[in-house]
Amino acid sequence: MTAHADPTPSDERQDLLESLRRHRGFLRHTVQGLSDDQARERTTASALSLGGLIKHVALTEQSWCDFVVHGPADTPDIDWSSVDWSNPPAEVQALQDGHRMSEHETLAGLLATYDDVAARTDTLVAQVDLDARRPLPPAPWFEAGTAWSARRVLLHVIAETAQHAGHADILRESLDGQKTMG
Repeated sequence: MTAHADPTPSDERQDLLESLRRHRGFLRHTVQGLSDDQARERTTASALSLGGLIKHVALTEQSWCDFVVHGPADTPDIDWSSVDWSNPPAEVQALQDGHRMSEHETLAGLLATYDDVAARTDTLVAQVDLDARRPLPPAPWFEAGTAWSARRVLLHVIAETAQHAGHADILRESLDGQKTMG
C-alpha cells in the first residue's frame, strides 16, 4: 500500500480517527471497574461476555488492518452451510475462541492488547492510501469478486466497533445496571 505523504492527517483522516476513538471509548467504558470474573460472565442468552467482546473487537480490528496492509489472509476452506454448530470443526472452534475470554486471560491484558491494536490502526489511518483496494477473501458473507478500499475497511471497523459497543452496553446493564449513556 502506498503511504500518504502528508504527516498532518486530513479532515477525512481526522474524522475516521475521531470516530474510531469515540466508539472505542464507549466500548472501554462498559468494562470499567470490572473484575476478570465479571468480564467473563455471560449475562444474557448470548454466549458473549464483556471480556470476549473486547477480545473480539481487538482481533477484528487487527485482522482488517492486516488486510489493508497485506491483502486477504489465507482462510480455511469451510463449508459454512454444513457446519454442525454443536460440534464445530477445529477451524470454526478457533474462530469462536476469538469471541471468548479464557480463564487464563485478564481484562487488563485484553485491554492492553486492544490499546496496541488501536495505536497501530491510528498510525495506519494517518499513512495509508485510503483509495487503495484489496480483493475480499472468499466467504459466504462477501459478494464474490468484491474489493474494498482502505477507506471502506476503516468504515467497516468503525461500524463493527460501534455495534459491539452497543452489545457491550446491554451486557453491562444486565450485569450490574451500569449504562454507557442514560
